[in-house]
Amino acid sequence: MASLVSIQTADFDVNAEIAALRAQDKRVGAVCSFIGTVRDRNDGSAVSAMELEHYPGMTEKAIEAMIDEAFKRFDIYAARVIHRVGPLQPLDQIVLVAVTSAHRGESFQACEFLMDYLKTQAPFWKKEQTPEGARWVDARVSDDKALAKWGIASGNLSV
Repeated sequence: MASLVSIQTADFDVNAEIAALRAQDKRVGAVCSFIGTVRDRNDGSAVSAMELEHYPGMTEKAIEAMIDEAFKRFDIYAARVIHRVGPLQPLDQIVLVAVTSAHRGESFQACEFLMDYLKTQAPFWKKEQTPEGARWVDARVSDDKALAKWGIASGNLSV
């Protein structure tokens, strides 16, 4: 069982990350990944830049705990989460969630589970630069509903 979490300012190479995640594991029949990118619009406003902040150490622990929960819920072999922090521009990659398993269903579910958690529970703070000025981004009700389908209430960091 492999799990890796990286919080970094540098961009990531999706192909290299997935190759490392698979690491010649002949049991792997499925790899599911999600890549989030910075959009140029949010809530009806243009976005020229975004800055992400986090608490070093706390953020990694929180994500590692959710990966541990994914291993309990789904029959997966490995998981990798990379989340960028610092200043970002539209089109930049923000997040990678990748999961391996024997079959696609488990990989899809585990990847979605981890992404739903990251959108609402991971201790990150986003500030967007818009024509109206800088603004902090709040979690969406739709993200909270997505998390609730896994039996986790919004604002509850424990699982």
